[in-house]
Amino acid sequence: MSDKRPLLLVEDDEGLQRQMRWALADQYDVVIAGRRAEALDAFGARDGGYPVAVLDLGLPPDENGASEGLGLLQDILSAAPSTKIIVASGNEDRANAVKAISLGAYDFYGKPVDIDVLGLIIARAFHLHDLEAENRTLQSRGTSSLGGLITNSPSMTKVCRSVEKIAGTDVSVLIIGESGTGKELLARGIHDLSNRKAKPFVAINCASIPEALLESELFGHEKGAFTGAIKTTLGKVEVANTGTLFLDEIGDLPLSLQAKFLRFLQERRIERIGGRQPIPVDVRIVSATNQDLAKMIGEGRFREDLYYRLNEVRLDVPPLRHREGDALLLANYFLGQFNSNYKRAVRGFAPDAIAAITGHPWPGNVRELENRLKRSVIMCEGKLINAGDLDLVPQSDGEEEILDLKQVRDRTDRMTIQRALVHAQGNISRAAKVLGVTRPTLYYLIKTLDVKI
Repeated sequence: MSDKRPLLLVEDDEGLQRQMRWALADQYDVVIAGRRAEALDAFGARDGGYPVAVLDLGLPPDENGASEGLGLLQDILSAAPSTKIIVASGNEDRANAVKAISLGAYDFYGKPVDIDVLGLIIARAFHLHDLEAENRTLQSRGTSSLGGLITNSPSMTKVCRSVEKIAGTDVSVLIIGESGTGKELLARGIHDLSNRKAKPFVAINCASIPEALLESELFGHEKGAFTGAIKTTLGKVEVANTGTLFLDEIGDLPLSLQAKFLRFLQERRIERIGGRQPIPVDVRIVSATNQDLAKMIGEGRFREDLYYRLNEVRLDVPPLRHREGDALLLANYFLGQFNSNYKRAVRGFAPDAIAAITGHPWPGNVRELENRLKRSVIMCEGKLINAGDLDLVPQSDGEEEILDLKQVRDRTDRMTIQRALVHAQGNISRAAKVLGVTRPTLYYLIKTLDVKI
C-alpha cells in the first residue's frame, strides 16, 4: 500500500488527466475519475473517503454546464463534510466556481492549469484538513490533558514548554492567573505528562466549600468523629495518594487550615478528624489562585512558610487579552466544537464579529469566550455569526505602543491577513480578494510573515 497521501482527481479530459497525474504523482497517490458515478464509487471504496479532491465542474453528460460537478460536490460533502474540494474554473464559468464555494468547496483553480499554483492549493488543503482532524481529536479528548490547550501565542507557548519541563519531577507547582485562563487545564497537563498519569488526579476548590466542612474534605474523618459522621470517610489528600492533588483557589484556604496543611507538606502524613493514627501519603501538589498571595502575606491572611512550600515552581498564565491571535483561534475551535455538539452548521464569522473578537478585552478570559460562542452558535439565525450574536460591539485593537515601524507594519499585516483568512473561512482565493492582492502574493505574505493558519 502506498504511503503517499490519497488525492481524488475528477476530470473528464484525458489529456489533463495525464498531465496532472504526472505532475502530482510524486507527492500523492492520485486516483482519477472521469464521471460523477465513477468518482462516487472511488470515494466510497476508500475507508473514510479522501481528505482532498480536485473537481472539474464540467462533467459528462453536462460537459458545458456545471450540474454534474455541483451535484458531485454536494454528494461528497454530504458523505464527508471534512473533505477539502478544489474546483476547476475557466473564465467562462466563474459564476459556477463562486456557487461551488458557497456550497462548501474549499478553493478553486483557474484553467488553463498552472501546476505550481494548484500544487500550493492542494498542499494547503491537506494542511488544513490535518489541523481540523487534530482539533476533532482534541475535542474528543476534552480538556483532560495539556494537548487540549489550544494556542499560537508565544507567551502561552512558553508556559506550555515549562509544563513539559516540570511534569516529570515531583516539585510543587503554583499556577497564578486570572479566572478563566485555564489553570486547571494546565494542572491536568502536569499530571498527564508525569509518571503519575495512571494514578488519581483529584481537584478541590478551596473557595467553594464552607470552612466548617473543608478540613473534613481535605483530610477525611473517622466514624463518630462528629455528629453525622456515620462512617469513616477518606479526604481528598488521601484519595489522591500516589497521584496529584490540585488545590484550586488556594488563597481562600482558611488560616486555621493553612497550618495543618503546612504540617502535612512537611511530614507527608495526615490524621483524619477524630483519628489518632498518622497516615503516610505520597501525593504531588499543584495549586492555583487568581489572588495576590504576596499582598495577602503582608496583610497576615496567608502564611509565608506555606507559600514557599507551594511555590517551588511558579507558572504565570497570561490572560487572553495578552495572547496575540488566540482569541480568533479559540473562537474557530469552539465554533467547530459547538457546531458538532448541537448539530448546527454555522460557517464562520462576519467581519464585525471578527473585529469584536479581536478588540474585546475578554475580562472572563477563555471561559467567557467559550460561553459567548456556545450561546451564539445555538442562537445564530444566519450562516455567519455577527457581533450581535456574540453580544459584543466591534472595537479597535488595544495594542501596546510599539515604536519600531517595521514591527508595527508586520504586526498589522499579520493580523489583517489572519482576519481575512477567518472571514474567508480559510479560503485563500476569497481572502486574497478581500485583501486586494493576488493569490501568489498572499501565499508569499503568509510565508514571510509566519502567519498562523
